[in-house]
Amino acid sequence: MPKFLKSLLRRIESRALILVIGAAGAVWAFFNIASEVGEGDTLALDRHILLALRNPADPSDPIGSRSFEEAMRDVTALGGVTVMTLVTVVGVLAFLMHRRRWHAGIMAATVLLAFVSSEGLKHLYGRPRPDLVPHGSYVYSSSFPSGHSTLSAATFLTLAMLIASLEPNRGTKIMAYVLAIGLVIGIGFSRVYLGVHWPSDVLAGWCLGAAWALAAWTALLRFGARDDVKGKDAARS
Repeated sequence: MPKFLKSLLRRIESRALILVIGAAGAVWAFFNIASEVGEGDTLALDRHILLALRNPADPSDPIGSRSFEEAMRDVTALGGVTVMTLVTVVGVLAFLMHRRRWHAGIMAATVLLAFVSSEGLKHLYGRPRPDLVPHGSYVYSSSFPSGHSTLSAATFLTLAMLIASLEPNRGTKIMAYVLAIGLVIGIGFSRVYLGVHWPSDVLAGWCLGAAWALAAWTALLRFGARDDVKGKDAARS
């Protein structure tokens, strides 16, 4: 086997190992947070952070102007099932149009698994929503983990990773990751700001979503090269 190919394989294997360790660490962090939540150890900090985002004289009034509060509702909608479904469908179709079937499959599978795991864990833990303040957005499920945080982390981080894998420009790669991280943080913050989630719900959701995104990256290292081969074959034909 040529030396350059051996070096490439070693590099891929090393990156895959790092990603697997990262995903395992994110899963460990999730269950560690879940354990702390179950024992009530996060409640004091959760309450402190939630109330810090409220008017001390009137806990029903979030800090900031009415326009900022409305903006937070707009931001939180970006992590909802409707928007996440649209982003996923558009992303999958775009990859398929560019003959990137593995990219499309990884995108679809990651978002689906993130959604199913989030909903399943909500039913498993059954944590009540915060009752300290009125909810600034309609909610109908349990609180832990935050589904918006889970879905946004899995969807936007995976999409940024898949785009970066195809984009040769370093600046564009960085921009994709910065936008994805900014959206994930903004959506998570909005859930706490609107009083519909405890901070620990959001943190756990980020961990769970990041674990799925890292798993998707590992899958891309394993199968993504097949898209390159098919793309070259299609270009020759």
